[in-house]
Amino acid sequence: MRSRIIGIDPGLRRTGWGVIETLGNSLRFVASGTVTSDGELDLASRLCQLHDGLAEVVHGYQPHEAAVEQTFVNKDATATLKLGQARGIAMLVPARAGLRVAEYAPNAVKKAVIGVGHGEKQQIHMMLKVLMPKAEFKGNDAADALAIAICHAHNRQAVTSRLAALAG
Repeated sequence: MRSRIIGIDPGLRRTGWGVIETLGNSLRFVASGTVTSDGELDLASRLCQLHDGLAEVVHGYQPHEAAVEQTFVNKDATATLKLGQARGIAMLVPARAGLRVAEYAPNAVKKAVIGVGHGEKQQIHMMLKVLMPKAEFKGNDAADALAIAICHAHNRQAVTSRLAALAG
C-alpha cells in the first residue's frame, strides 16, 4: 500500500518540510521546502505565518502520516521555549488535518538515514541523494525534514502499533 509521509523540522525562523511516498521498502521523493517567518514581527504573528504556511503544504500534498523532530534543550532557555512553540505548530497542523504525528529524536533520524546517531549535515545530504536520487532540497531545513520522513518510513510499523495500542 502506498503511503505519503510529511517530515517536519521545526524552527521559528525556518521550518523545513519534506514529503515522500513509500511503497513497500521503496521511497520516492515528492517535494520539499521551507516555511519562513518574518523576524521583524511579534512572536504570535510569526507563529501564525508558520501555521498558515504548513497548513498550505499539508493541504496541497495530502500526506497520510506525519513525523516531527523532537526538540533538544540548549543553554538559552528563551530560544528553547520559542523552538518549542514552533514545534507545537509543527505538530498541530498535521494533527488538525487528521494525521497521527510521530516524534523522533535527532539521533534516531541520523541513525535511520546515515546509519549512526551522530553525523554531519553533509552526510545526510549525500545519503538523501543515495536513497532518493531525484530528491531536491534547498538548505539544511528541507534536507532534515526529508530525513525525518525517511526515519518515519523505516520506523512506522512499530510507531503505528504503539499508537493503536494507546488508542485502543
